[in-house]
Amino acid sequence: MAPTIQYEISNPPTDAVSAVKFAPGSPTRLLVSSWDRKVYLYEISSENENGDLIQAYTHRAPVLDVCFGKDDNEAFTAGMDWQVKRLNLETGEQDTLSAHTAPVKSVVYSREHSLLVSASWDSTLHFHDVSSPSNEPIKITLPAKPHSLSITASKLVVAMASRLVYIYDLQDTLELAAQSNGAAPDIKPWQQRESSLKFMTRAVACMPNDDGYASSSIEGRVAVEWFDPSTESQARKYAFKCHRQPDPEGDGTDIVYPVNALAFHPVYGTFASGGGDGVVALWDANAKRRIRQYQKYPQSVAALGFSSDGKFLAIGVCPGFENGQEEYSGEGVTKIYIRELGETEAKGKAPK
Repeated sequence: MAPTIQYEISNPPTDAVSAVKFAPGSPTRLLVSSWDRKVYLYEISSENENGDLIQAYTHRAPVLDVCFGKDDNEAFTAGMDWQVKRLNLETGEQDTLSAHTAPVKSVVYSREHSLLVSASWDSTLHFHDVSSPSNEPIKITLPAKPHSLSITASKLVVAMASRLVYIYDLQDTLELAAQSNGAAPDIKPWQQRESSLKFMTRAVACMPNDDGYASSSIEGRVAVEWFDPSTESQARKYAFKCHRQPDPEGDGTDIVYPVNALAFHPVYGTFASGGGDGVVALWDANAKRRIRQYQKYPQSVAALGFSSDGKFLAIGVCPGFENGQEEYSGEGVTKIYIRELGETEAKGKAPK
């Protein structure tokens, strides 16, 4: 088997990375959003081992999230300017879809429903019908500030402050909103849960088979849960420790790092975690096993994303606040790594 290839993309962002997302159609087209107020579009073809920067799209304020839309030329962004924007990657044209009343933390797109969902620190969700952009978004009030969003063909998972997790059934939610003529602040989630993790949720990611999700916390833990509310299914949920390093003082204790990023492999259903310790690990959720752990990166892992065919893993690396520094700057130390996975590198293992 050919050796695994990893390389660093040239022309990375000049400040912290907020998200890395591969295109739905092309496994070599990558979007990166950054606190430097830009979204970067790269082509990571094998002809150029450092990737090509196709274009950078400047926004008015730091960009906190980005996702692709219906095809490889449509993207949506979430920003510190409180706005949700549609970005035409061919022309560079930006249209504002809606404005929240605080920074917008996350955007996710559902191809099945032509639906864009944005989550803001004003504790609201906006559901945008992108096939009819002139329509006002459906606005749903949340009980707490959202930290992370993830979407499947049928579900939306919202991880919030106070360890709250709301799961919406997309079809039911859209039908209820239609009945209320878009005035839907009190639409209730399909399920309301409390996180299995004791500390603040940092990231959430849904399984590609629509069965459940994983969430991570600032306290070096990951939880795996299933949507099915039956007692048997709920008995399968579990949490585990990760992203901890022995204290160099040698007193037998561990330094615990936040788990900043989670991403599921689209083919094998295994998942990657990235932490403030600069480490990326691959996990088999069903077998409850770590598959492998990669070498330490020079800074905190901020974002992860698999390509649509599962052959590439993009890793956004930049300083976190783990080292106690008071003045933050990602300039010159922000990196984007592309790992080309071996054929079975992310394949799960049989249970022990």
